[in-house]
Formats: sequence, C-alpha cells, structure tokens
Amino acid sequence: MRHALHEIETVLMAPDTDEPTTSTSAEMNEKKQPPFTRQQSRTWTHATQLESADLLHPQYLSGRCLNPEVHPEKRQREMSYPPCDDVKQLLIKCAEALSENKIEEFKLLVEETRSVVSISGEPIQRLGAYMLEGLVARHESSGTNIYRALRCREPEGSELLSYMRILYDICPYIKFGYMAANGAIADALRNEDSIHIIDFQIAQGTQWITLIQALAARPGGPPHVRITGIDDPVAEYARGGGLHTVGKLLLDMSKKFNIPLEFKGLPVYGPEVTREMLDIRPGEALAVNFTLQLHHTPDESVDVNNPRDGLLRLVKGLSPKVTTLVEQESNTNTTPFLTRFMETLDYYSAMFESIDVTLPRDSKERINVEQHCLAKDIVNIVACEGKDRIERHELLGKWRSRLSMAGFKPYPLSPYVNSVIKTLLGYYSDKYTLVEKDGTLLLGWKNRNLISASAWH
Repeated sequence: MRHALHEIETVLMAPDTDEPTTSTSAEMNEKKQPPFTRQQSRTWTHATQLESADLLHPQYLSGRCLNPEVHPEKRQREMSYPPCDDVKQLLIKCAEALSENKIEEFKLLVEETRSVVSISGEPIQRLGAYMLEGLVARHESSGTNIYRALRCREPEGSELLSYMRILYDICPYIKFGYMAANGAIADALRNEDSIHIIDFQIAQGTQWITLIQALAARPGGPPHVRITGIDDPVAEYARGGGLHTVGKLLLDMSKKFNIPLEFKGLPVYGPEVTREMLDIRPGEALAVNFTLQLHHTPDESVDVNNPRDGLLRLVKGLSPKVTTLVEQESNTNTTPFLTRFMETLDYYSAMFESIDVTLPRDSKERINVEQHCLAKDIVNIVACEGKDRIERHELLGKWRSRLSMAGFKPYPLSPYVNSVIKTLLGYYSDKYTLVEKDGTLLLGWKNRNLISASAWH
C-alpha cells in the first residue's frame, strides 16, 4: 500500500508524458484497503504544533465521560448508544443556554449531556465529549489556559509523532493537500532551472520529499532547489527537534536523488516574516506554500493591522510564479458564538465519521488521534474569543476574495491533478467526494466539504 500511494504521488509530479502510469481501476480495487504508510507529516490544522502527549490531561477534564483512564471496552458495555439526533440536540441546547446566559439551565444540561457522550462511543458521542469540554471551558473562562497548556507541554519521546502519522495514514485530508499543492508547484515550475520554495509551515518537511524526487528525474537534469521553511518556535516540540532536523532530512534526500538543494529554516511566526528574511535572489522561480496555516494568522476582526491580508500582500510583492493554499472549508472566523458552535458541530461530525470508517470504535489509536490531533482545536474554537481564539477558518469564497484583493489571480489546477487525487481517494472510502469549482478542488465527506485546495499567481 505504501508503494502504491507513493507511486500515485510520483506520477502526479512526473515529467509530461502522453499516458498516465497510475494503476488501472481493476488493480486499484484489488489492492484497496486503508493505507498505513509510516510517513511523518504535520497533524491536523497546525498539528505540527500539537505539543502535548496528554492532550486532555485529567486535571483539565470537566466530566467523567472524558477520563482517559476509562477503558473503551468497559465504557461501551456500560452505556447504550442514544440516537445521534438526541446527542446533537442536547449539545445545541447547552450552547443556547450558555449564549443566553441561562447558567442554571446550562449546568443541568451539561450533567444530562455528560451521560450520553463518550470518547469511545459513536462519532457524535466522541465529538460531543470534546464539544462539551469546550462549552464548560467557555463558561469557566478556562479555554485559553487549556489551549496554551496543551500547545506548550513538551511531548514524550516519539509518541506524539506516532499519533500524527496515524492521522496522516487513516484520512486523506493532509495527503490531499500535499498532493494538490505539489502538483500545482510542479506544473508552474516545470521548465525552471532554479527554484525557491517558501513553505510557511514546514512541519517535518515531508511534503517536499516526493517533489524533490520528481524534480530529480527530469529528462534534462534536475534544477537547483532552495527551500525556506518557516515554522513558529513552538513547533519544535512536535518535531522532536529544531528546524535543523528538517534540513537534515531534505539534504539527505537531495544526496540520495542527486539533486542540488539548499535549506534555510526560519523559526518565526508567519506575520513576523519580512522580505529581508527570505533572501529573494534574481533568476529564481518562486513558489509559496500555505498548507493548513493561514487561518492561524489574525485578520482585521482581531488586529487593526490585519496581519492576514498583510501577509498575502507581502507574498504577492515577491512575484511568485505560484502560491498554493490548502485550508479547512469551515466558517468559524467572525461568526457569533452560537453560529460558530453549530458550524463546528457539523464540520467535525463529518470528520469523526470518516475516522470511524478506518479505525474500530474501541481502538486506542483512534482515541489518541482524536484527543491529540483534533480536540485541542475544537476546544479553542468553542471556548476562546479575541486573540486567544487561534483557529479562525474561512470558506473558499472568502479566501478567494482576500487573495484577489492582494492582487492574485487563480492558477487553475489541471484536470490531471484531479484525476490522480481521485485515484488516491479510491484507496479510502467511496463516501469521500471531490468537487472541482472554478479551478479549485474541494475534498469532502458525503455532502460536507472539508478541505479546499487552490493555486494562485
């Protein structure tokens, strides 16, 4: 399976040929199974910054339903699963009571809801456990402290990376983003001899391994590649080391495939990046990459200086040949609390359902992935406000407006990229959807779009 997925990615970025070399549909169906590749990657939405080996530590938990010491098997035997709509309606009633400041009613509803949510139940019960935790944290004004504690506690050894790898393997979301972005970059720079890639969230650097391999296989010889990797200082906890570990990985790859490569790491927050830091050189073709990162940059609703649009204007001023954007297709930036809660409930319901297809309900790995890679973001969206609310997603239409105002024009993803990604999705579940919209791609689960990928120039 690892070989098959790697082959798909390689084909996506290979030099132009008359015929695609992906497996036939018959071969694909014969091999079809949930992939486990052991490839490191950034975790879900800034999950490179996922920094706690005890994501929901007992001291932060609001109720017994979230106690990680409860054995999933025992919990499943002890409780019967209520209808999904009942759990959802209870969560909504909790949020409504809190938004209307009906505190006594809220407390009673919280106790009732705790009896029907579980980190080892059905998708809505598992999500409900974390949503409820967010509501309680919001009531107690402790959401910010929880989020900071979870972001900054140093992980234990390689345990955290294993959760990140599992998420990468069991769901196509991050893999989809990498492939769409790399395909656009490979297409835009296919005839360039000197390439500079600026990645605003380099994570472990694994996004670029397949692209480096593809560039090394060019018929006319490989280009000179320079990669500038930006990541905030906290991210080294998730990597298990500083940006030098990323540089070593990429340089090892360059030696293996005999391609000239330079790497420079910038341990700074995206909005603090200046043109001078990036060392733009004449004659280099520039590509800029934003993968599940830009929504962390505050906009005008948080900071009058509007760092989000300012960063886009900075990038446009560099005259890149292509800029890639991968984001969660969710509207949680400026929406009022109750609307934001409903949106988060709908979005992550689809996310948790998709995880349920791959990992058994009593799987300890699944519990760890959801706690360590998703719960932190859910608590932040529900419990925090102002500058403390880091997770501020916007829909593709809003990103399109921001990029257009900064001077960008769409760089349509090719139909070939779409077809290769459809092949990738075939290895997971037929419930995943891929929609092409004005040259961009939207990956979804059933009828809910979850991730958008677009390119600009």
